[in-house]
Amino acid sequence: MTISLKELLEKTSSYHYEIYLASISIDCVIFSFDTNSLKVLLVRLKGSKEWALPGGYLKKEEDLNEGAERVLKERTSVSNVYLHQFETFGEKNRSQHFFEGYPDDLWQKQRYISISYYALTNYAKVIPKIDDISDACKWISIDELPALMMDHSKILEKALKALRRGLNYRPIGLKLLPEKFTMPELQKLYEIILDKKLNRGNFYRKMIKYGILTKLKETRKGGAHKAPNLYTFDKEAYTDALENGFKEAW
Repeated sequence: MTISLKELLEKTSSYHYEIYLASISIDCVIFSFDTNSLKVLLVRLKGSKEWALPGGYLKKEEDLNEGAERVLKERTSVSNVYLHQFETFGEKNRSQHFFEGYPDDLWQKQRYISISYYALTNYAKVIPKIDDISDACKWISIDELPALMMDHSKILEKALKALRRGLNYRPIGLKLLPEKFTMPELQKLYEIILDKKLNRGNFYRKMIKYGILTKLKETRKGGAHKAPNLYTFDKEAYTDALENGFKEAW
């Protein structure tokens, strides 16, 4: 016998009151890069036509960042992923429409302020996972987004803007590219995120100036043109740039 989403939520509501902190939820916008497109991980709740960002609630004994890392791991099976808290969403009726017809004392129907993070992770290492209340979890290109529930479209839009702004003062690519990559591949990542073309020479000079790349004594074999050089990130310099930022903007 198939149990409906409403029945599942009603069944677990009292447990949520015991375990989680009231009024605070966490939404994660999980980005990844698959050679040609920027993707976001979305879930679909049972019986729903709309999709959602992976999210959850903060346990009473958790720090906020610990809760975000747990939500991320539950959906992707990976840890040690870059997470950035970018905004808080607290409109009073942000979930009212979705839970219309549900009991008023249901845990999920209460008013929640969403602390929202974006995450950057390696597409190849992620194993999207469904749970008891969802029937799908998969990567979807940001150019092919389906309808999203509640205010999740707004959260995703804000996350993408925050990610683009972040390129002005933080490095990117360590979690999105393979260990060895070419400069054109790195430039393509930036162009897809920024949704604009970048001058090849300016991009090369700026990336070298940042001091976060190590040029390898290897080239990318194959193709009709000269084999491009391979690079890797200097993880110590990369981490320092994450903490202290860049001086120039794109």
